Amino acid sequence: MILSCGDALIDFVPARLADGRDALRPVVGGSCLNVAVGLARLGAPTGFVGGISTDLFGTMIAAHAEASQVDLRLATRGDDQTTLAFVRHVGGEAQYAFYDAETAARKWTYRPDSIPFADVDALHVGSTTLIHEQGARETREMIAAAKGAVTISFDPNCRPNLVRDKAAYRAGMDVFAATADLIKMSDVDFDYLHGHDDYAARAEALLARGTRVVVVTRGAKGALGWHAEAGAVEVPAPAVDVVDTIGAGDSFQAALLFALSKLGRIRKADLPLLREAELRQALSFAVRCAAVTCTREGADPPRWAEMAAVWNDLS
Repeated sequence: MILSCGDALIDFVPARLADGRDALRPVVGGSCLNVAVGLARLGAPTGFVGGISTDLFGTMIAAHAEASQVDLRLATRGDDQTTLAFVRHVGGEAQYAFYDAETAARKWTYRPDSIPFADVDALHVGSTTLIHEQGARETREMIAAAKGAVTISFDPNCRPNLVRDKAAYRAGMDVFAATADLIKMSDVDFDYLHGHDDYAARAEALLARGTRVVVVTRGAKGALGWHAEAGAVEVPAPAVDVVDTIGAGDSFQAALLFALSKLGRIRKADLPLLREAELRQALSFAVRCAAVTCTREGADPPRWAEMAAVWNDLS
């Protein structure tokens, strides 16, 4: 099983009523829940770890996840309210206003011995759960409990409008990067955390201290990947008519983890053996899944039936 731990929320996305008036439509989201849904839709046994409310919106989240065969047995259900995010598009990028005080996602705590790590190949963490100290602390405890037995996947998925102390946040993200076997970030996240675009130098530094795979996504420019043995790989993104970029990065993350699993390289002992052709195939598949997500509204990652032919063509 692959687990994704973190945020589950409701995005209110822009919509237009039949009479022309502007409106907002509720859509299930949250980066880490999106990753779980994306993995499960592609056919990987997937579980979600995090807080999900029992309120109206939490019921929507649970139904959405279970409809895609995400295992919620490790999620924590409670009567704290659901995190809400209001979305607007500026210059082709989604911007968010979060309402996240005293919510189920923010108040999630790791329950010692609750996760059967012997049955887990990889654990993905990231996004808004790591911004506030409680979520970061609980996630660190969960990673420590894994005792190095599983592959740790990390995507900071930065949300600057939630950050109160940038220096402390950047230091915290560096701590998570130091524990990760696979690090993926967007070019926007990279700039926010590191203040430059020297991707290769940062990737080489991460690989030197033990990270196995480093990936930087660049939207329409495709993706870059580095591996200590496989070297550096660059793949282009397919040209599509973009409807909505929400969830595209999460779809990429899910597809990357799925591809590594399908190639037999997801386990901690196998990731160091990744070959250049395999890294290229995994990244190429991931950018194609992200592209499909961009052609529809909301975080709506593709299913295996939509991507099987693509995988076969890349194999």
